[in-house]
Amino acid sequence: MAAFGAKDVQTLRQSTGVGMLDAKRALEACDGDMERAVVWLREQGLASHAKRSDREASEGAVAVGRSGSVASIVQLRSETDFVAKSEAFVSLAQELADLVAAKGVDAVDERSEQLDHLKTTLKENISVGRVVRIEAPAGGSVDAYLHLQQGRGVNAVVVALDGGSEELAHDVATHIAFARPTYVRRDQVPEDEVAAERETVERIARNEGKPEAALPKIVEGRLNGWYRERVLVDQAYVKDEKRTIAQLLGPATVVEFAQVVVGD
Repeated sequence: MAAFGAKDVQTLRQSTGVGMLDAKRALEACDGDMERAVVWLREQGLASHAKRSDREASEGAVAVGRSGSVASIVQLRSETDFVAKSEAFVSLAQELADLVAAKGVDAVDERSEQLDHLKTTLKENISVGRVVRIEAPAGGSVDAYLHLQQGRGVNAVVVALDGGSEELAHDVATHIAFARPTYVRRDQVPEDEVAAERETVERIARNEGKPEAALPKIVEGRLNGWYRERVLVDQAYVKDEKRTIAQLLGPATVVEFAQVVVGD
């Protein structure tokens, strides 16, 4: 039997789109001959997966993992919601999220064989999307929110606080899931974006015939509204719109947050 190594397996995977185990089986069956292995895969009906790898994976599921002061999100992508709702798919997404929380973002590679097997059995382009791992600072807290739809996670948020409690972190995560801010504070918004928006709202106000003397106040008011759409601490809390997130947090601060939504 001709010898072959991991590099040969990888080359065959890339040229045919099959999983690692199937590539290895093909090379074993064909004594390491690459050309014969490609033919063997086609005869087994496996090389057709190469076509699937080019199809858009816009569906999928997200899962949240927890390990002590760490929370994680893993996005698993598929082509159809039918596959995304399958037990095997949802189970693998959760397993990956738990691994990432416990070991780190590179831990997803430990399940590459399972991922390849799922691609073959479900006959879809399946891939790992965003992988997030957030750790609470010393004396802080971390928690998450996962919105489920027909048995699969579709909207996941993880929040780390400096100070505060897990309950508070969960409340903030729930808010983020529905309000979808982009930044924690105003000073994180790029200056060029702010300048461009200021120029736009001023032009709109002038086109509306607003008095020149009133323009500065009008522009600032509209810019504040623009900030509230993007900046977490400026937003009205979804469960009590009389309070802002800054007021909800009190002395606690949001160190970091991440949101992953299926389809985004």
